[in-house]
Amino acid sequence: MRTVQVEEIRKAVKEMCIQANHFLSEDMKARLDQAAADEASPLGRQVLAQLQENLKIAGEDMIPICQDTGMAVVFLKVGQDVHLEGGGLTDAVNQGVRDGYVEGFLRKSVVGDPLERVNTGDNTPAVIHYEIVEGDQVEITLAPKGFGSENMSRVFMLKPADGIQGVKDAILTAVRDAGPNACPPVMVGVGIGGTFEKCALMAKHALTRNLDQESPVPYVRDLEKEMLEKINSLGIGPGGLGGRVTALAVNIETYPTHIAGLPVAVNICCHVNRHCHKVI
Repeated sequence: MRTVQVEEIRKAVKEMCIQANHFLSEDMKARLDQAAADEASPLGRQVLAQLQENLKIAGEDMIPICQDTGMAVVFLKVGQDVHLEGGGLTDAVNQGVRDGYVEGFLRKSVVGDPLERVNTGDNTPAVIHYEIVEGDQVEITLAPKGFGSENMSRVFMLKPADGIQGVKDAILTAVRDAGPNACPPVMVGVGIGGTFEKCALMAKHALTRNLDQESPVPYVRDLEKEMLEKINSLGIGPGGLGGRVTALAVNIETYPTHIAGLPVAVNICCHVNRHCHKVI
């Protein structure tokens, strides 16, 4: 049994909120640079050059990459051999988000009730997903999710007879309908299987997968490559102004499902796809 003070988790979350909002992850930066090299449209190249310049200024001057600094989504894998001390884990995560957004001068975008719409003033509460795993570590993945792209995301409750073609059509429909509204070039996270809520959770988690890591499932790898090609054939392009690069990557997760269903979720993220990872 290993003891972890929740103060360590608070500090980590605080630092991750600031890090993710100011610096692009290396895998995302590499994809954006590649997109700039691949784009054929002059206007598309101009948009991508502006995005690259924005990232440079954000890093040098510690200005957020985007004015929408997102709602904090936190994935926590807690080892079953970890004993947490010093307070509640949920409280520690939310305090870390609070400290990161207040001390980091990040925009506070969370309202306390979806209909009354009163801002909480500190970007809490976070959306927290817990998983108990083997081991004595705590793995934290933080993804500040902006809502320009979040609002373009979809869940499709397909019939089993729709099969893989139905899945492909659903992904293309979501991206085509999003058009310029999700700030392309986008990242596309897809969840296939499970239930209504499980496929959406997988789609969100898929966005945090390092782009240098391929899916371990052969048909999923093939589907990711095929869908990226088809999405980039839509002609939406950088900024929605036309071009070759509409998406930087498609990441897919799957899960067993019921004999009567084929749930598919498509969670779209803008070109920065903010996320970072830490192990305590």
